[in-house]
Amino acid sequence: MATALDYCFKLIVIGDSGAGKSCVMRRYLESNFYEDQTHTIGVEFGAKNINCGGKKIKLQIWDTAGQERYRSVVRSYYRDAIGAVVVYDITNEESFRNVKRWIEDARELSDDNVTCVLVGNKKDKEDERKVNFMRGSQMAQSLEAAFFETSAVTGDGIEDVFAKMTKLILTKIENNDLKPKTKQSILLDAGKKPQEIESSTNDNQSWSSYCQC
Repeated sequence: MATALDYCFKLIVIGDSGAGKSCVMRRYLESNFYEDQTHTIGVEFGAKNINCGGKKIKLQIWDTAGQERYRSVVRSYYRDAIGAVVVYDITNEESFRNVKRWIEDARELSDDNVTCVLVGNKKDKEDERKVNFMRGSQMAQSLEAAFFETSAVTGDGIEDVFAKMTKLILTKIENNDLKPKTKQSILLDAGKKPQEIESSTNDNQSWSSYCQC
């Protein structure tokens, strides 16, 4: 018999196309890296049960397409998200410049108190780096976001991103810093899932992907 969840957190993974959002998500959920990972079309969904601070939490993680042509589609999935993982590519200056816009979108379309973590991905490509650690850290500080550099290839830093995100959200709940509307949206029934999601039989993880184009 499954143990009841204490919370269910909806997280979104956003950023420019090619930054490695899907690879970050899959590395976290599956502990694998796929060389042939294609660009996300529409939205992919994954879920994982974790324990944090003595609480059992289901993370519902929505990986969104970064291409501009899908922007109007994926923006609808920001609703009720209380965490945003904003990914840029450390070898791509433009993807770094665009993180401010992605965070502004998250705060406008989900909640202005959404917890944001800025992630500089592809640190395994040090020889091709265009954005150094200090610039990433300063950008995160200016946007009031936590900051990590990661490698979806090696897995370096991936667990830390989602662990930090979960701890930050829990702290807001404990301090009553979340707005009532947001707080209601995260205190979900343990067995409740969005109707359009097809879950696997694995209690810890589930996958679905689809496009509403």
